[in-house]
This record gives sequence, structure tokens and C-alpha cells, in this order.
Amino acid sequence: MTSLAPSALPLGEVALHLDPHDEVAVALRALDAGTVIELGGGTQITLATDIPRSHKFALVPIAAGEQLHKYGQSIGRATAAIATGDHVHSHNLGMDDTDRQHEFGTARTTLAMPDGPIPTFRGYPRANGKTGTRNYIGILTSVNCSATAANLIADAFRGFALDEFENVDGVMALTHQSGCGLVPTSEGAQTLMRTLHGYARHPNFGGLLVVGLGCEMVPVESLVTDQDIPDDTLISTMNIQGEGGVRATVKEGIARIRAMLPELNKRQRVATPVSELVLGLNCGGSDGFSGITANPALGVASDRLVAWGGTSILAETPEVFGAEHLLTRRAVTPAVGQKLLDRIEWWEGYAAQGGGSLDNNPSPGNKAGGLTTILEKSLGAVAKGGRADLSAVYEYAEPVTERGFVFMDTPGYDPVSVTGIVAGGATVVCFTTGRGSVFGAKPTPSIKLATNTETYERMSDDMDLNAGRIVDGTASLAEVGDEIFELIIRVASGEQTVSEELGIGQEEFVPWQFGTVT
Repeated sequence: MTSLAPSALPLGEVALHLDPHDEVAVALRALDAGTVIELGGGTQITLATDIPRSHKFALVPIAAGEQLHKYGQSIGRATAAIATGDHVHSHNLGMDDTDRQHEFGTARTTLAMPDGPIPTFRGYPRANGKTGTRNYIGILTSVNCSATAANLIADAFRGFALDEFENVDGVMALTHQSGCGLVPTSEGAQTLMRTLHGYARHPNFGGLLVVGLGCEMVPVESLVTDQDIPDDTLISTMNIQGEGGVRATVKEGIARIRAMLPELNKRQRVATPVSELVLGLNCGGSDGFSGITANPALGVASDRLVAWGGTSILAETPEVFGAEHLLTRRAVTPAVGQKLLDRIEWWEGYAAQGGGSLDNNPSPGNKAGGLTTILEKSLGAVAKGGRADLSAVYEYAEPVTERGFVFMDTPGYDPVSVTGIVAGGATVVCFTTGRGSVFGAKPTPSIKLATNTETYERMSDDMDLNAGRIVDGTASLAEVGDEIFELIIRVASGEQTVSEELGIGQEEFVPWQFGTVT
């Protein structure tokens, strides 16, 4: 029997081999060229080059043109011959264009009902039967021309201005870059209107001040008329031309909000079943650990919420491309699965119009974190959705009416994606990040989950939970998933996230803009 070289390290101590069919492993820490790794059964490999943390290296030789697998799924094809111990990344791994088998409903799952009574959170009941997790006043703008006035009004309520109104979470301006020069029947105009209507009816707004210029194509009244806005939402509308200019508008707007505050401050949180929560799932600055730690742990929490009758929204269509077959297999009907494929087909055409393609992703930051192809990134991204059946697919900013696990068609750009999710009704957002993020999503609290301990410690003021403990070996996937679920309940009940403590989330309101402007 051949004895191991003294320097040989067991694979499980330095890397993760996620599936027996995978030709690659993921480094748990930075590994030097020349490191000898024991694979078991006396087989050893020697690393040919330095391997950064969260990057991949080959466990077997791979010929040019052959598929490579991670999570047991193809993440691309070798663009050059890869030797055992080689770093596997953009220099030798490219897109796999093999058609994926899109089966409908072949992997459906009945989630077991958790033991015990249904958990509750303390939320704000609204007159239309929805429940808010925050009690904000929103200054909704119909057009970019009223953006400055809206911001000046909101600025008057910063600092200590709301100290005597402890049940009011804040006053925020929702400004955007559109509202005029639109073709009203165009897809772009309809998308903007869905977004503004979604925020107007959002249960986290107890009061609304809608500010316009006065001559725009989106009149202020259209944002709050016949939109299923709760009857207990305090609403006031105004336009700058009618008020006599910006100074007069700001003065009057401040007065109208001050008049709302005493009534909104009377509202109290009450115990509410978690089945009334709507959870948004998003990721940004992903790395090679995202699909191993934070994303699947969030999937555990999502499944728990869905099992209790709640709602969970996955999004970012360009970042499920290549893994959509895993979602269509969970579709409750063929129509639901086909709607997802239709949205992906739309995106392929949309990207082509701009001279790109969906496999242009990942970003430079993703690649620095170890993600090589959109297939690899998407396989990790869909893990946020757990195992629950796919109940429905929605277009951007559509009201989410089905309970359970659903999908919303959004871009991958974080502010635009989450704006659509919140417009659809999300009352809590969980946002996973490997490289680091400073995201917020007012009026909905955003919980940031770090995929690795290094990022969590480096950006501790911006992270709410460290899922990197999973690869550190100090917590299991199930344990972190349970921690996320409990954190969701606490945040829904009023505990501030780090982004809320920093006041982040107003500027991240970014409706998706496209289409003709005249």
C-alpha cells in the first residue's frame, strides 16, 4: 500500500465536491500551486496553479468540447483541454448550448406541514385584507418633473422630525425618470403604470402624497383611482402648476403630510399568521459560494414559509436562464411552465436587439468570485426558491395573487428587479450576496445574507446574517435556513435591518424603463 505524501490534504478539508458526477470541486480557501490533494482510495492530484477561494479546479482530465458539471448539472463545455488539478474558469470553460429538456410538473413536491402552531409576526392590518410590515408615508411622483419637489418634501421629515410618531416608520419619495413622452399603450408605459400602481396599493404605505407637474401624460389621479388601494390609506394629490411652483408645492406638501401623522401614529401592530407574509428573493454580487450557502439556506426558509401558506417570489429572469428546466419541472400546470419559457424567449429576443445574448452574464465581479458561465450562476440562483411547486409566473410588477412559490419576470439588475417584486406585493425581501452589497428596498425591509464569512466580517455593518458558516463547518444548511426564517419573522415584526438603520432604500426605487419615448 502506497503511503500518502506528508503534504497531501484530504479533499473535504480544502474543497467541496458537490455531486458525485461533478468533474470539479470548489476551493474552500485560497490554495497554492503544488498543493497535493487526496481524493480517496489512494488517488491524489496536484494543483497546477493557484486556486482562489470559491473557484473551481478539475478532479479529472476533461477534453476540449466536453461538458463540465457542478451541482450534477452542466455548467458549460471545455474550450481547451483541462488537466487534473487545473484551475477551471473563463480561460478554459465556455457556454453549453445543448438544448435542455423542459418537462412540466415532473418534479413536484408536497411540502410537509411543520410541527406546532402556525408562527405569527406582528404586522399592520390593512382594510383590504393585506398586512403590512412597515407603516410609511410615500410621496409618489407621476413624472420626473416633480421629483425634486418630492425629495424636498421628504427631506423635511428626516432626523428628529418623526420622533413623536413612533409608529410611523418614515416618509419617503418615490421618484423616477419617466412619466411623459410615453406612448400610453406601449409595453414600457404599461410597465411603468403597473409599478406605480403596485407601490400605491402596497400595504407598507399607510399614507400617500401623489405629486405631479400638471401637464404630464400620467396624471396624478390615475395613480390612485380604481387600484384596490386599502380604504384606510390616507391619500392626497397635488400638482406643481396648480400650487404655484416648487416652493409653494413643498410648503403645502409638508403641511399635508404633517396632517396625516397623528392618524397614522394611532395604528398598532397585531399578531398575524406568517401565511400573510409575501417574501421577495433576490441576489446580487454573487460568488462561487452563493449556490452552496446563502441561496439554498434561503430556499429552506422559503419552503417553510410556503408550507405555512405564505408566498415567496423568485425573480431575475436572465439569471435563471440555463436552469429554467429545474423550475418547469416544478410547475403546477403546463401553462405555468410554458409562461416561464415564453418570458425567457422574450428575453433572448430583447438581448439580441441590443447586440447581446443572455450568456453575456456573469458580471466581472461574479467572475472574480468564481462564477464562470450563466449556467453556473443560474443553477445557484434558483436554489433561493427551495423545493416548493411553482404556482404561478407573473410579468414585471404584476400583483401577486397566488399563494405559494411564484416567479416574477424581472431584469437581473438589483434595484430594477426588487422594485418589480415590491410592486407585486413583497412585504419582506431577502437579498443574498457574495461579493458584498449595500442594497435597501423601502418601504419593504431588505435582509442581506452573506454567502461567506470573509465578506460578512469585512462588511459587517451592511450584512444581517452570515451564511458562510455553512462552508466553515460551524452551522448546517438547515440550521442557517431556520435562522433566516426566524429573522424574517423578527424583521416583519419591526426589527430594523442594517440597511434600514443606515436609511438605505429610497434611491433604490428604479422602475424598469424601455420602449419608445417621444
